[in-house]
Amino acid sequence: MTQTIAPRVRTLVLLLLATAGLLLTTAGPASAHAALTGSDPQQGVVVDKAPDQVSLTFSEQVALSNDSLRVLDPKGKAVQQGKPFQVEGTTYGVKVHSGLPDGTYTVTYQVVSADSHPVSGAFTFSVGAPSVTSVSVSGETAGGGVVGWLYGFGRYLSYAGFIVLVGGGAFVLACWQRGAGVRPMQRFVVGGWLTLTSATLLLLLLRGSYTGSGKVADIFDLDLLGNVLQTKSGAALVSRLLLLAAAALFISVLFGAYDKREAEEKRDLTFGLAIGGTVVAAGLAASWAMAEHASVGLQPGIAMPVDVLHLLAVATWLGGLSALLVALYRSKTPIESAAVRRFSQVAFGSVVALVATGVYQSWRQLGSWSAFTGTRYGQLLLVKIGLVAVLVGIAYISRRWTAQLADTVVRQGKRAPQKERVAANASGSAKAAKSAKEAGGAEESGDAKKAGGGKQTDDAKKAGGAKGDGSKRAAQLARQQAAMDTARQKRTRDADPHRFGLRRSVLAEAGVAVVLLAVTTVLTQTEPGRTEEEAKAAKSAASSSSSSSSAQAGSGAVTLDMSFDTGGTDGKGVVTVDVDPARVGGNEMHVYVQRPNGRAFDIPEVKVALTLEAKKIGPLAITPDHITTGHWSASNVQIPVAGDWKIAVTVRTSDIDQTTVSKNAQIG
Repeated sequence: MTQTIAPRVRTLVLLLLATAGLLLTTAGPASAHAALTGSDPQQGVVVDKAPDQVSLTFSEQVALSNDSLRVLDPKGKAVQQGKPFQVEGTTYGVKVHSGLPDGTYTVTYQVVSADSHPVSGAFTFSVGAPSVTSVSVSGETAGGGVVGWLYGFGRYLSYAGFIVLVGGGAFVLACWQRGAGVRPMQRFVVGGWLTLTSATLLLLLLRGSYTGSGKVADIFDLDLLGNVLQTKSGAALVSRLLLLAAAALFISVLFGAYDKREAEEKRDLTFGLAIGGTVVAAGLAASWAMAEHASVGLQPGIAMPVDVLHLLAVATWLGGLSALLVALYRSKTPIESAAVRRFSQVAFGSVVALVATGVYQSWRQLGSWSAFTGTRYGQLLLVKIGLVAVLVGIAYISRRWTAQLADTVVRQGKRAPQKERVAANASGSAKAAKSAKEAGGAEESGDAKKAGGGKQTDDAKKAGGAKGDGSKRAAQLARQQAAMDTARQKRTRDADPHRFGLRRSVLAEAGVAVVLLAVTTVLTQTEPGRTEEEAKAAKSAASSSSSSSSAQAGSGAVTLDMSFDTGGTDGKGVVTVDVDPARVGGNEMHVYVQRPNGRAFDIPEVKVALTLEAKKIGPLAITPDHITTGHWSASNVQIPVAGDWKIAVTVRTSDIDQTTVSKNAQIG
């Protein structure tokens, strides 16, 4: 039975790890908490006079470097001067050279949000009139590439190591203290410590390149490492390493001196380890809470302790579950049903804490029911909730197997006295045989002394040789007997259907937990739904304010925003059409294509058609020229008469995926 289980276990583990890796590799660049909510000049506008500075407003405070804000002319030459600076609040700016000539300018930004994630993007504005630009920023994304993938994998390993270290230690201390002397359990917890330590060092090395250039060559740049150590994220990683040193002391006591103590001393040591272990585990969890999503945004004073409790609940449940799996599959010492029942109670309390803290975190990060389906964060959260529900369902099955296993142990305990009597009789027989052998040896020795000297020496040599061969043979037989006893115990244990059922259900729980951990890792790198919706609302308000100001100034410009969905991959977005001055005669038309998160992106084709249905004029086809990423323009667009014109835009996102959206606008 065991031979058939082992390949299944290996196959399932490989499958789950592959799934986790797929989730990590398809996560894309980290979409952070901070979002661009406005700029001056605004995106896509045409200004009469060149500005003295360019400013950007974000949804939260960000960290700047010397190259965080750049302004590039149509030929790609930088025209900013000096370092970026904070204007006020969450608005940051950079000075530009005076007297900029007419043309289209590109603004690029790459900053680090307060919750440690890099943010990057670009937009254009024009001075005098739009022009063709050679600048292409479609490939510039913060947190992407090989370094971004390595950083995401390091985050996954750090969470996994934390869960194994904290959950495994808690399982031994609170549920199965005999496990302190079990070698596989020792290797399991030490492996968690090594994984978390290695992952933390990896993240510390990658941090500078991850938030900066994204180049592999910059990973070992000592100057970048020095800059990282001065940031909040760098301080959190260093604090985690210091706490891991204390965790190493905890592990050495738990798996060293603890198992050798007497019962009374062990009780005192258990209390001390429980207090010390809780403090270290809470400190490790705080190294995430104080540097990421919980530290910024709404109610950070409440969110950080809640996040610490959430991480501890996850580690106690999933880490203890993994430790139970090791005890069931790898330990030669059979785990008692009482230990499994204790873990079941601890796991139930952890799930209650997990649900309570998760509800608060969901409210804080989403803010509305529509964000569950309208944002990527909400969609990932729905997947996580579904996986937790599956885990709870499998855990219920495990509890039933635990109850049946306890009944089996009670029945076996009633037969134990008879087995003890048999063992005592066998022991008595062995002692009698040993005494007889010693008596025979003594009598034989006396006879040997009465014999001659030479003969005595020869007999002693033969007896010594025979005795040596007998000792080797006895040792060999003892090893064979021990191996047979171990195999017999393993067969007896595996033949128990209740224990076998518990092992399978716990293995299934662990498999779902691996995928859950991967989803959680991606979730921590995703922009919260509340922030995404607030950024959209701010941008829409700024656009409306701009349109209103333009109308009051008598420019007569018209701006139309239309959402589209071609149904294909990457087929959702927003197309914006600007018609200036929106009067009879020649007009300038600009078309902008953005993703739902507001980032400009290119598509294969954009076409515009104007129709005045009241007078049966049109459609007048317009094919704008591509200017830069997500920006198309057409000049001298002739509108023959005034009226309520229908402006239809056809967008094509692939060879076969396209759609047409339209809105009406009063022109003339």
